[in-house]
Amino acid sequence: MEGPSTSRNSLAAALVFLLALFSYSTTLVVRAETRFNTEFIRTSCSKTTYPRLCFSSLSRHASLIQTSPKLLAGAALNGTLDATRSTSGMMLKLSRTLGMTARQIGAMKDCVEELADSVEELRRSIAEMSRLRRTSDFGLVMNDIETWVSAALTDETTCSDGFAGKAMNSKVKNAVRGQILTVAHLTSNALALINRFAALNG
Repeated sequence: MEGPSTSRNSLAAALVFLLALFSYSTTLVVRAETRFNTEFIRTSCSKTTYPRLCFSSLSRHASLIQTSPKLLAGAALNGTLDATRSTSGMMLKLSRTLGMTARQIGAMKDCVEELADSVEELRRSIAEMSRLRRTSDFGLVMNDIETWVSAALTDETTCSDGFAGKAMNSKVKNAVRGQILTVAHLTSNALALINRFAALNG
């Protein structure tokens, strides 16, 4: 005949087993959701011009984005803004570097101004994205967002073109142009995701 101690031990063992089973099941669900969310990002990014860059920059935010086209576009915009600010800061430091020609310094200063414009345009587009849940003018707001992101992309392309000439120092050109092209590619991807979100809700 079992005593009270044996019964308590059996109950405790059963509870431990149930907790372990629940924890295992929860882990499986979380992993399945993560895979599903990641696949959503991969599929969405496949429709952009630079799918690998799109996926590598956004997949880390899969749990936040889930399967929301709006959150995906918003995350792409925020990531692009961060990259543009960082590149702008790098350009500002390089523009003060000694040993550069007058043309290089001029191109640097022009580029810093263009990236500053790009930062402001991206910032405005992010602010407008937050308005979407509070306005019935969806089409008008999306049009503003698309216009600003397109303008940011134009500014970044103009900046990059300033370093394409043969007269530019190759070391400076390679360091700067590569960074700016990455920013431009991120902006292009963000614009594609924004356009897709607009099409789905238009």
